[in-house]
Amino acid sequence: MKTGVERRSLALGLLVAGTALLNLGSVAAAQSAGAFSGMAGVWSGNGTVSLDNGQSERIRCRATYAVSGDGTGLNQTLTCASDSYKFDLKSNVIAKGGVLSGTWGESSRNVGGSLQGKAHGGHFDVVVSAPSFTADLSMVTTGNKQRVTIRSEGAFKSASISLSRS
Repeated sequence: MKTGVERRSLALGLLVAGTALLNLGSVAAAQSAGAFSGMAGVWSGNGTVSLDNGQSERIRCRATYAVSGDGTGLNQTLTCASDSYKFDLKSNVIAKGGVLSGTWGESSRNVGGSLQGKAHGGHFDVVVSAPSFTADLSMVTTGNKQRVTIRSEGAFKSASISLSRS
């Protein structure tokens, strides 16, 4: 059985994995050229994380994205930090016909899992999972601005994060 600190670390690690998916919002504008076309580059932003004990913290994130030549694959490196945590995440995502799938790993806590979702008209619904944890993500993008909402049961309850491309 995991301790409260381990559950919180896992939950916040999954938050980071979810944040990695923020940039999937720009998929709608690039569907015909490949789901991830136009996403390469550096994105950064901030938001708020809410925990089940009622506490909340500000979080800051910076992501670097490499996109495959055909625009259907995305390799991502993400660093996020709050006042009390820092996460280093790598993920790989593939898009086929509006269906998203991939894997993620957080190196400092040696945790990882899978992600799955669907894209529909600029909105994305994604499930991020690891053993004993699942989070639902909803994402929307407008131009170079993105917004994500993450909800989960457990030590981590929700997050709201915005990113912009540099």
